[in-house]
Amino acid sequence: MNSSLTITFLGTGTSQGIPVIASEHPVCKSNDLKDKRLRVSILISWDHYNYVIDCGPDFRQQMLRANCSKIDGVLLTHEHNDHTAGIDDIRPFYFKQGAISFFAQKQVFKNLHQRFSYIFETEHKYPGSPTLNEIEISKSSSFQAGGKQIIPVEVLHGSLPILGFRIDDFTYLTDVKTIAEEELDKIKGTSILVINALRKEKHHSHLSLDEAVEIITIINPKKAYLTHISHLLGFHSEIEKELPDNVFLAYDTLKLNL
Repeated sequence: MNSSLTITFLGTGTSQGIPVIASEHPVCKSNDLKDKRLRVSILISWDHYNYVIDCGPDFRQQMLRANCSKIDGVLLTHEHNDHTAGIDDIRPFYFKQGAISFFAQKQVFKNLHQRFSYIFETEHKYPGSPTLNEIEISKSSSFQAGGKQIIPVEVLHGSLPILGFRIDDFTYLTDVKTIAEEELDKIKGTSILVINALRKEKHHSHLSLDEAVEIITIINPKKAYLTHISHLLGFHSEIEKELPDNVFLAYDTLKLNL
């Protein structure tokens, strides 16, 4: 029998977060806490394990807010800054636990070696820098983490191939623009789907609201939650009223149990 999962939405915003710096947009001025979004990330917990998907620039704040005192690994969807810029903030976990396992595609590690060279230095490593246990993954095979089988799902972020993840009957996809039919087949039967919906207008590398709902209809989960949301989508309370019965806007600190 599969152990139950607890999903905590650490952040549900797009690359600039909400509010956007210096923006006068009404959503950025909203007093509704559900309209305040850190950069996109989730915490998945089961048994005594904690795994984070993506490690963006708000990682420190997210870990403190979630009162997370241990992580067993980080799964990276891709190399963009809003998904990886918080890597240095794993240091407290490293000092407490030792090397932290990072799961990512080869292209992601190549990028991180360039941007965070001091972390990956081997001959003259700075003693205060963390150590990562690099575990290379790809769309072609599942892998094990915390006793769970994790299925990578390839999606295209514009023209960039990136990964989403299915764990049991939960699937997390972000920064999607298109999904090939064979990858869709991996996630059919999912009970809970998380997928991005940037705004109502079309975008070159992200799903619009209508495009996200179209994919949700194809997959047909019991419930779907939208994430990686821009201020341009609109007020949380207003957009929620426009969605199909099984589709919801995620928000920071939302918890799901399945």
